Amino acid sequence: MATNTVWIVIAVIAALIVIAALVWVGRNRQVKRRTAQAEELREEVRNEHVKVQRREALADETAAKARAAQAEAEAKAAEAARLEENAAKHRTEATARREELDEKWSHADELDPHVEHKA
Repeated sequence: MATNTVWIVIAVIAALIVIAALVWVGRNRQVKRRTAQAEELREEVRNEHVKVQRREALADETAAKARAAQAEAEAKAAEAARLEENAAKHRTEATARREELDEKWSHADELDPHVEHKA
């Protein structure tokens, strides 16, 4: 009976060793698979990172163009305001001068005996 017990113990130990080996192999496969997945993800991230950098560069360039356009618009608005101010000044001066000329014309009509004066 002692021999049977020894064989049972040996069989149990062998079964434990086989189970441990299977667990170890399964673990190694799982680790390799996860490592491969992680590397694929890293490669995907690297590729997408390049695309994101290009998109950021495009955004920066577009923002710079927008700032330049805004500055140009502000400069043109300032020029338009200046021109409007000059136009208003010229209009005021022309109106004042026209009134002076109308007064002189009226005075000339008053002096001229050939012009009928309306009462």
